[in-house]
Amino acid sequence: MANTTSGAVTFDKTFAVDEIIAEAYERIGSQVSSGYQLKTARRSLNIMFQEWGNRGLHYWEVGEADINLVEGQAEYILFRSTGDGTSAVTDPANTYGVADVLEATLRTSRTAVAQADSALTKIDRSTYSALANKLSKGTPSKYFVQRFVEKTVVTVYPTADSSNAAKAAHIYFVKRIQDASSTYTDATDVPFRFVPCMVSGLAFYLSQKFNPQLVQQMKLLYEDELARALSEDGSSTSVHITPKVYYPGT
Repeated sequence: MANTTSGAVTFDKTFAVDEIIAEAYERIGSQVSSGYQLKTARRSLNIMFQEWGNRGLHYWEVGEADINLVEGQAEYILFRSTGDGTSAVTDPANTYGVADVLEATLRTSRTAVAQADSALTKIDRSTYSALANKLSKGTPSKYFVQRFVEKTVVTVYPTADSSNAAKAAHIYFVKRIQDASSTYTDATDVPFRFVPCMVSGLAFYLSQKFNPQLVQQMKLLYEDELARALSEDGSSTSVHITPKVYYPGT
């Protein structure tokens, strides 16, 4: 008679921060025996999450929201830190911070079921700087993103006129990975695909503090598992390859 399975696939959410820390310490030949070891490991885990922000786009952290346009207004603050990890803006897009805006469209109706979107073009600083009248009104067609320390600002051009003030800029944005909190029984804001490299990465960070002779080994394991997770992340699409027809003599 075959053994039954657990029937559960919740390990990534039941694998709490304290268990992640314990597993990482064990990989470098140590154990958690003090409150300071928990604290320093949590700090390293949060530093690693921030470093992941430099590793490319993480698709589980992509969100969407509407920026309600105001007539004549060019700049819209998406996230402003208040210094305590919260946002000074109440828009849903600001819950965990906006790291960048990937795409934006001008949505003709913020509330109607039958909506019509038109793409907005993302431009860089030099292109925006070259625009003659940055406060001219009309139908927004471009947007420029500025990423500061404490806030992310989207600037639209031209600014909305009276006929476009009822519309919204619908954006897809990159959220920041949520911090590992001091409630060590909480889960992390990481999908199951990234659990192995999260533990390996924390072991690498801790080895730099407590077991330097293992640093190179831990780094190789971490980078290998992170590369596999990044290659698996994302959304696959259908690919159709059509051969080019060549007729000799034509």
